[in-house]
Amino acid sequence: MASSEAQYESDDGMDEFMDKFKTQRYKNGFTENNWEEEFNKVPMFMKTAPEEIDPKVYPELACLQAIIHDEDRPPEEQAKSLKDEGNAFFKEKNYQKAILSYTAGLKKKCGDQELDTVLLTNRAAAHFHLGNMRSALNDATAAKKINPDHLKAVVRGVQCCVELRMFAEAIRWCDEGLKAHPTDKKLQELRAVADKHKRAAERDARKAKAKEKKMHSEKEALLAAIKARGIKLLQSVQPRRRGSDSEDEDEGSSAAISQLSLDGLSSQEVTGAQVSLDEQGSLHWPVLFLYPEHQQSDFISAFCENNCFIDHLAVMFGEELPPWDTDRKYHPQNLQLYFEDEQKETLYQVNPETSLLKVLQHKRFFVKAGTPSFIALVNGSSFGKQFLTGKKIQGL
Repeated sequence: MASSEAQYESDDGMDEFMDKFKTQRYKNGFTENNWEEEFNKVPMFMKTAPEEIDPKVYPELACLQAIIHDEDRPPEEQAKSLKDEGNAFFKEKNYQKAILSYTAGLKKKCGDQELDTVLLTNRAAAHFHLGNMRSALNDATAAKKINPDHLKAVVRGVQCCVELRMFAEAIRWCDEGLKAHPTDKKLQELRAVADKHKRAAERDARKAKAKEKKMHSEKEALLAAIKARGIKLLQSVQPRRRGSDSEDEDEGSSAAISQLSLDGLSSQEVTGAQVSLDEQGSLHWPVLFLYPEHQQSDFISAFCENNCFIDHLAVMFGEELPPWDTDRKYHPQNLQLYFEDEQKETLYQVNPETSLLKVLQHKRFFVKAGTPSFIALVNGSSFGKQFLTGKKIQGL
């Protein structure tokens, strides 16, 4: 009877508590504004792990972490907990943190080879997803060294080799793995992929080698043609020594002149054109015409050595004159052509009826940067007279 009365008293007390609860707000309860934030602090309901674990903000998580990393536990247990932690990060695609956890687990040196193999293989996977192929391959190699038949380590190693374009090595990994797992479809597929890439790479290498050989032969033929004509390629401009006017000494500066190297034919990088040799054995040069009076220029990408200057001038200044020639003075028959000898500080006048080859063979003409250049002035113009004042002028 007494117990029944006590029960009733208890029930009466609960009723009193509930009545009080209805009239007074619970001070520590979640609000409509903060309930999601508060739930995210509870380990069971967390969507993502925080970057830093502050015990004041995440007391439950800090407690769990302390249990996981309890140094009093055996190294094997600690390593396994770190592996599980890394796996959790991996599932969240937080590969950087996964790597840190796997690395911490390996540092425990627990002595369990199977666990170490898994840690290495998992870390290799994390590195792989971050694009760290070399690190991933190193981990897969280390795992394979501990357990040569570990399928995941072998597969990861093959994938890394393929990404690193080490196709022969990928095939070797596959062949070794298939000895232990002869029916594994993943290894069979990877081997087929690696073999296909290997064949393609070998084919591309053969094509590149053949192309390089052809280009080398063409360059040698081009070089021989330039040398046979006595054309000089200017590698660098040597300063002229004062008090030296002799032809012999000027020719002696030919250390700057190359007839044996195509290094002086660098015009392709600047103009997109370069001297070429056609099937008939004729050279075609990129040629630059300069008009200093108007600070203008013309560029001919392929001037055949057998053509005369007047042939091109008739095209450039034919029926339609350039817009910058407002005075309409630049007619083919009204132009004077010169090339400059920088070493002797001399201008050589060129007859427009002369072929390009004859000019290039002149003893004082040096092809600079692979592009012969010429100055064009209007005959008798005031600018032309002023431009030529004080300069040494010679004919061919």
